[in-house]
Amino acid sequence: MATVLRQPGTQYWIAAFRDATGKQHRRLTGETTKTRALEVAKQFERAGKGKGNPHRVKATFADFYREHFGIELPFSTVRTFCQNWLSTRKTETAKATYSRYEKTVERFLETLGEAAEKDLNEVTKSHITAFRDSCLKQYATRTANLYLKIIKMVFRSARLDGYLWQDPAEGVKTVKNREPLTRRPFTLDELKGILAVADPEWQSLIKFGLYTGQRLSDLASLTWSQIDLDRDEIRIKTRKTSKGLLIPIATPLREHLLSQATSDNPRSPVHPRSHAIIHAQNGRVGTLSNQFTELLVDAGLREPRDHQSRGIGRGGKRTGMDTSFHSLRHTAVSLLKDAGIPDAVVMALVGHESAAMSQRYTHVGKEALSRATQSLPEI
Repeated sequence: MATVLRQPGTQYWIAAFRDATGKQHRRLTGETTKTRALEVAKQFERAGKGKGNPHRVKATFADFYREHFGIELPFSTVRTFCQNWLSTRKTETAKATYSRYEKTVERFLETLGEAAEKDLNEVTKSHITAFRDSCLKQYATRTANLYLKIIKMVFRSARLDGYLWQDPAEGVKTVKNREPLTRRPFTLDELKGILAVADPEWQSLIKFGLYTGQRLSDLASLTWSQIDLDRDEIRIKTRKTSKGLLIPIATPLREHLLSQATSDNPRSPVHPRSHAIIHAQNGRVGTLSNQFTELLVDAGLREPRDHQSRGIGRGGKRTGMDTSFHSLRHTAVSLLKDAGIPDAVVMALVGHESAAMSQRYTHVGKEALSRATQSLPEI
């Protein structure tokens, strides 16, 4: 039987009730009067025992809304609510965050198909689970979990705004135990093969990736003001960790830089086309990553992206999925360690962080970093 209890620290009452399966739920009634709160609780219970019929639950709840509050129950299709939700977030979040929200919602609506044009109340837990599982087939676990959390935010807002009496995403769990997608380093022959099919700007990005061990977003954003050829140093503040790095310039990279056309404006980008792309996309590297993937395809290290079946299934392992631009970072670390460079020096050079190492080492000198970069081979 439905009942109510006072929410600690507030004047509002909470409804406690069971659904058709006997599962207990608690929902905030929004009422400060116990009698009216109990009416809401009883209605929650009646709706909860609708035995899985969304139209019956919606009709019952709509009648109660009309009688109890004197207003119609809010209605929206999935697509319309998602678009309105995004409009609100656009003024509340940073550009990069909003871009992530927008792309996630687009993926979710695409996964729903025709169901995106139906009432929010017709979305079920299985729809949300299917979206999560489709993301797991395409992305790393952490990324798939992030997309799921964003969609859970959307449906939580729908419930709080009165569009839903029950949140279908509430019981969908993030994934904790899954074999991670590992990246491997490139061999020197593979690097030479990639350089052979790359244009001059991508050749430069690849060399920077190998000889600095830095991420694509930081290298695409690099300007000439960050490069000091007199001191043989590159200054980078990483986007991911906001950590400042001072990287000695390896001899092969210095020779490459000396062959490049520079600008009188120190703020001009080292890689103009990539710089324009990443800034147009609020710091996101999706387009550039796709371009690098195409280079891997041309070099024979990845399968081409097409829609023809190869009999491996959507969840099957695809050739070359263990290589990406980030593999250059792995390559740099691997080559440095093969050359006998101490772990602390490698960490300082590429920007890895480790609490254990930071307790053992407080400083890595410039001379040690310089020796490390000079141990990298020419490609």
